[in-house]
Amino acid sequence: MTAQLDLLKERLAVIHNLNRAGSVLGWDQQTYMPPGGSHARGEQMATIGRLAHETFVAGETGELLQTAAEEVKDLPAGSDDASLVRVAQRDYDQQRKIPAELVAEMTRHGAEAFQVWARARERNDYPAFAPYLQKTIGYSRQVAELLGYEDQPYDALLDIFEPGMKTAQVAAIFEELKKDLIPLVHAIAERQDRVDDSVLHQEFDEAKQEAFGKMAAGLYGYDFTRGRLDRTVHPFETSFSRNDVRITTRYEPDFFNPAFFSTLHETGHGLYEQNVGESLEGSLLARGASLGLHESQSRMWENVVGRSRGFWQYLYPQLQQTFPEALKDVDLDTFYRAINKVEPSLVRVEADEVTYNLHIMLRFEMELGFLDGSLSVDDGPEIWNQKMQSYLGITPPNDSLGILQDVHWSHGLMGYFTTYSLGNILSLQLYDAAIKARPEIPQQISQGRPDTLRCWLEENLYRHGRKFEPNELVQRITGEPIQSRSYMRYLKEKFGEIYGLDKSLPSPTQ
Repeated sequence: MTAQLDLLKERLAVIHNLNRAGSVLGWDQQTYMPPGGSHARGEQMATIGRLAHETFVAGETGELLQTAAEEVKDLPAGSDDASLVRVAQRDYDQQRKIPAELVAEMTRHGAEAFQVWARARERNDYPAFAPYLQKTIGYSRQVAELLGYEDQPYDALLDIFEPGMKTAQVAAIFEELKKDLIPLVHAIAERQDRVDDSVLHQEFDEAKQEAFGKMAAGLYGYDFTRGRLDRTVHPFETSFSRNDVRITTRYEPDFFNPAFFSTLHETGHGLYEQNVGESLEGSLLARGASLGLHESQSRMWENVVGRSRGFWQYLYPQLQQTFPEALKDVDLDTFYRAINKVEPSLVRVEADEVTYNLHIMLRFEMELGFLDGSLSVDDGPEIWNQKMQSYLGITPPNDSLGILQDVHWSHGLMGYFTTYSLGNILSLQLYDAAIKARPEIPQQISQGRPDTLRCWLEENLYRHGRKFEPNELVQRITGEPIQSRSYMRYLKEKFGEIYGLDKSLPSPTQ
């Protein structure tokens, strides 16, 4: 290691630690902080955010980046040091365009808006949250203008979460998905009576749900000596280091799915963070390459593995022992079909695999409208309900189950939702690559041994952290750019079997 690179690493480590300290405050805010602490917490988080931002975008950082770039120019592009300088330069060029005071304002606003959103959701009071949403949109427009864009403001925001991705690309992917999804949704709708999920809507003791969820997370390889599971309003994962990665969930005493599958979902995120290469610890490379790739892991472990027949061949007897009153007389096939029931739902996080992307398309279109001014905040609930009826054939009975259901806008996150659909697509592209490399994976999953899949992902995806941009990493792992072919083939085969669909359904495009 050379002198200037040493100094750069020391400076970036300070910034990293400030950001992780802010994450600790954010985790506490959503789990244990009393509601009365929201104002002070907002000030605390704003202070840390401003200090981290000012330190990062200072001229000294830029000078260190220039000199360090000279020192690593002969290293392989994929080396830790060369990657650190390259990624730090990209972040620096992006973040120095945003004033530190604006970062502090946005952080303060997000902390306050979260508490307002939580109360508004509980009380079905959209008007109380509307002014905060309006402010979030205003900040998002400011950031987009400061960052710059060629086509539309959404491009700048999307690039924060998915480097190199454009709005037009997302729109094209969604249009491609619609061509295959709509015939599948219609075909399933005609056979709704083939699947009954009433077995999932019974009494499930919350303490037993928690214990069973922890057991399943541990089976996947989530390390509870370096993590924990807590309760929150809206499940999330956060990490303060690769050795302190925390997940959350929420429980319903009369419905099995929400807590268990959100636990698997957040466990997927947690596996990514716990298995980032140890050599990257403490640096800005020590997290997932993008939110789309991160989401590919939550959706893979929640759905591709967690809702597979093989997984439950192993785990279902244990579930029956845990909840004998509810499930002792329910056979595996009935349970498997129940957890995979396709039915338009009001809540995104509880949506089935087939209809889930329709929820994302709705949010994508609304964010575009908010940002370009074609959609007003006051009209938000009405437009939301209209799109729900158009896409899914259902209308929310209230705003708590409609426009208020997601936490993201309260945190100021716009451009984020599209990563969920990209994650769905990538989950199957990566899983197919894993099966091609290790054909024994499905059989091992049915034996309660998902470690081969996890280790393959650790070797090919997790350990690299942010060293490579998403498109490059997907190409390296799978040998091709992002494609929806694997995802649509999976949906057609899995749900074709469950619902006894005609084999003549259109083949996946591409």
